[in-house]
Amino acid sequence: MRLSQLFTKTSKTIPADETARNAQLLIQAGFIHKEMAGVYSYLPLGKRVLDNIEQIVREEMNALGGIEVQLSILQPKDIWEKTDRWDDDKVDNWFKTKLKNGTELGISLTNEEPLTNALGGFINSYKDLPAYVYQIHSKFRNELRAKSGLMRGREFLMKDLYSFCRTQEEHNAFYENAALAYMKVYDRLGIGDTTYRTYASGGIFSKFSDEFQTLSDVGEDTIYVHEDKRVAVNKEVFTDEVLSDLGFKREELIEKRAVEVGNIFSLGTKYADALNVYYTDEQGERQSIIMGCYGLGISRLMGLLAEHFADDKGLVWPEAVAPAKVYLVRLGDDEATVKQADELYNRLTAAGVGVLYDDRDLRAGAKFADADLTGIPYRVVISDKTRVAGVYELKARGSEDSQQLNQAELLKTLDV
Repeated sequence: MRLSQLFTKTSKTIPADETARNAQLLIQAGFIHKEMAGVYSYLPLGKRVLDNIEQIVREEMNALGGIEVQLSILQPKDIWEKTDRWDDDKVDNWFKTKLKNGTELGISLTNEEPLTNALGGFINSYKDLPAYVYQIHSKFRNELRAKSGLMRGREFLMKDLYSFCRTQEEHNAFYENAALAYMKVYDRLGIGDTTYRTYASGGIFSKFSDEFQTLSDVGEDTIYVHEDKRVAVNKEVFTDEVLSDLGFKREELIEKRAVEVGNIFSLGTKYADALNVYYTDEQGERQSIIMGCYGLGISRLMGLLAEHFADDKGLVWPEAVAPAKVYLVRLGDDEATVKQADELYNRLTAAGVGVLYDDRDLRAGAKFADADLTGIPYRVVISDKTRVAGVYELKARGSEDSQQLNQAELLKTLDV
């Protein structure tokens, strides 16, 4: 991508209506556009980051045995009435709408009912199970107060997976595999060391659910971390009884602030039973299906990563999710310098290396500031001076020092 062809621009001005650091930086860097409180559009560079996070999640869900679908955003009222979740007294953050004929519809906030209803036409026998189905799709929640930028929105991108199992043992085995898959996602995003599987309330379905909490000073949650065992307990269930059940001692746990970046729940048989979806076992007997749900916020993760890795100069993206690997700065308009920069851009692009090519007619300071603000992992400078010296200037984002490398050394460093 040549920046001379990109319609977005960076800004030195901090948005006056944003208090969250992640939203401030993402707007200043031209990654997102704020439509209203809790609702953001993703511009070209932001879309690349979102897509990269999404792909990591997709790969780990596929490796888990998940099958991807895309469900409708508009949802019929009747299936939610069957599970007693339509009434606003039961679920108070619905967005709802009506057809011209007055028929009420829900706007997707979760998908236990729609997916169970859809699978009901295909599940009959024990041979049809287990089934693990997921989607990566927009969700809508009528939050009373949208805050924290991308980390708590009214519209957001989420991965939600649902498991349908024959036995509790089969469900438990998948549930544990899902927990491991989540940690693989966080490791690949660069936050595995600060993310903890966290015991939380299981509601009516089980004693505990599992949250995945990343340590952060801006976190809304309080957790108590057991550093040796690499697990934590949410404040909402932090009681002597729970600690006894888990075999923890209070003095072993350290209070921390954290951001929830995923959750997994056991759902029991409630939803499948309510929607009359059963299976027939080997003896021909009708049996209930045991379900689980597994949520992970893609756009929330983008907001967390933006805030988690930022410094006083701007964003600092992990290489796995950055919109490009290299920010290529061309300084000077000498024909030979332009040719050298164009050739490197083409060579890196052909090798599959993502490049933001700053070919704009701007001063060096402005280009360097934009390279820092956008958070690209490597900055490469080609100027009249470096060309004459037969070197390229390479600087890693976050590093204070740059290197002078010949072309072979540069390509090796960039894994080309």
